[in-house]
Amino acid sequence: MTTGVPLSTAPRRRSRGRTFLPLAVAAWLILEIWLLSLVAGAAGGLTVAALLLGGIVLGAVVIKRAGRRAFRNLADTFQQAQQGQQPAPGAAKRQRGSGNGLTMLAGLLLMLPGLLSDVAGLLLLLPPVRAWTGRRLAGSLERQMTAAPAGSFGDAFQQARIHYPDGKVVQGEVIREDGPQQPQQPGPDAGYRPPLAP
Repeated sequence: MTTGVPLSTAPRRRSRGRTFLPLAVAAWLILEIWLLSLVAGAAGGLTVAALLLGGIVLGAVVIKRAGRRAFRNLADTFQQAQQGQQPAPGAAKRQRGSGNGLTMLAGLLLMLPGLLSDVAGLLLLLPPVRAWTGRRLAGSLERQMTAAPAGSFGDAFQQARIHYPDGKVVQGEVIREDGPQQPQQPGPDAGYRPPLAP
């Protein structure tokens, strides 16, 4: 017998995003192939190969740069924490505006073969577009976390983050038998047992 949040027996309604995401991905792939064939017909196959190779190289450079910046920010934060210093008032805002995660996403979009993904990656490299996208994603995530029903993944994440910051939670169950006690039979297991913890 285990304890926990009771599971609902009502059928779950499929979200709109899960319904249309496969269709959107299929439409995107068809559009990418069509655009590549148009460019290949107009400029030749070598031009398409050069565009794809250039996107891969540029995406790798962008991802490498963003990764180095994120590692440098992390190292600076650890160094300040070890020295007991508080971060500068504008440092959090500067780090939030740098958008290393979105910059890495832009590099990944550049590395994907296709012209639409390259355009999306180049747009995401622009600081105003990156800041706007970051604000929209943060707002959407916050709304989903606060609107999550009890017992969902979002609720579990909130509880673990707020109530158990060290992450040392051992779930279990205590079973108490309140029936009459049977007299113990003497035997090899009837003596003292030391605790199992080291």
